[in-house]
Amino acid sequence: MAELQKMDELEEELLITALREDQLDAFRDLFFDRHSYDQGRWFVKLKPEDRAILYRFLSPEEMAAIFENIDADEEEVETYLSEMDSIYAAQMLAQMYADDAVDVLNELDQGKVAGYLTLMEEDAAKEIRELLHYKEFTAGSIMTTEFVAIHAHQTVRSAMQILKSEAPNAETIYYTFVVDEDRRLVGVVSLRDLIISEDETMITEIMNERVYSVLVSVDQEEAARKIRDYNFLALPVVDINDRLLGIITIDDIVDVIDEEASDDYSKLAGISDADSSDKGPFSAAKKRLPWLIILLFLGMLTASLIGRFEETLDQVAILSVFIPLIAGMAGNTGTQALAVAIRRIALGEVEKETSFKILFREAGTGLIAGAVCGVLVTGVVFVWKGDLLLGMLVGTAILFSLIVAAVAGAMVPIVMHRFKIDPAVASGPFITTINDIISILIYLGLASLFIQNLH
Repeated sequence: MAELQKMDELEEELLITALREDQLDAFRDLFFDRHSYDQGRWFVKLKPEDRAILYRFLSPEEMAAIFENIDADEEEVETYLSEMDSIYAAQMLAQMYADDAVDVLNELDQGKVAGYLTLMEEDAAKEIRELLHYKEFTAGSIMTTEFVAIHAHQTVRSAMQILKSEAPNAETIYYTFVVDEDRRLVGVVSLRDLIISEDETMITEIMNERVYSVLVSVDQEEAARKIRDYNFLALPVVDINDRLLGIITIDDIVDVIDEEASDDYSKLAGISDADSSDKGPFSAAKKRLPWLIILLFLGMLTASLIGRFEETLDQVAILSVFIPLIAGMAGNTGTQALAVAIRRIALGEVEKETSFKILFREAGTGLIAGAVCGVLVTGVVFVWKGDLLLGMLVGTAILFSLIVAAVAGAMVPIVMHRFKIDPAVASGPFITTINDIISILIYLGLASLFIQNLH
């Protein structure tokens, strides 16, 4: 592993040397020996002056292959494109697969997008415009129109001729989708079946009519689940009349899963977007502040609630010692239930079982966890403070707090999902703060009821 890393570093040094010394042939020999992913990774590490030379060394088509293998944010995309000649950038975007080009253009403002489309050849611009019209994060926004489709009433020989002529421009040829005269999706045939079948065999004889598809308007997460569940390499996208519009390939779904996981993680952490390590403090603070301000006011509500029990705390000061313990336990339990519920929603399991069943399971989990923790803390407090009633009070508060926290942690995302709201918005810090309020209310409420019996 260490030897491979050293070889990689040596190659990168040779590439930089060839680039800066204007050794075109030497550079291209080294560069195109590398995997396309490694080319993209090397590209993003270059200085602006080095990238300027690279644009001279590579054609727009070659640059397109690099752009398809980099994961750049809005600012980086704008930077790279602004460094290029406008015509060069437009030609590069036109050479990319249409869905990848759309991903890049979605990072730009409308004026720049229109400018690049104007500079493209009409066929490429038309294809990209059609995809740009689809709502972001839908199947239509991530599908590609570069695929091979054949007609049901033709022979394997003619289908193979179509496949050979269109394969160079298609994203994948492992599946060939079959359409009728109105371009409605009627089946699918694998490359293997085409290869092993006789030339005069009709496509209708070898195609699989049980073909799964998604509507162009469905959420990209639903498309990702279908590809994951059925282990597809590609998934056809159709309109409401079942006409084949495009396909979603496995590489796009991997990107979707990565984006959705990052987005959910960010929201669970209470930030608008996962911070990159190269972001400055002001940019990071700008993204985190909205949630922090909301949580600040919720924290003030918690402080106000504790203030209402000031008389109880004055009479038995020891009660305040256990507030962080109870609030922390409730917050942790709520966050665990939240994570489980969001995962169930992401996997589509919520639709397979009733919400009541899920909440009942979480309530049972909270009951068991609360009972065990309650008994433990009762014993610890009794040994520590020599007060059995105080121990029972803290233990009972933990019992009820954990039950309520588990139910709330599961219920909030499920309710949000029912109303078509992203359940990850119910972030960990938000649920934790809400459960702090509930647990403190339970604890100090019970303390007020039994204040006369406490020492």
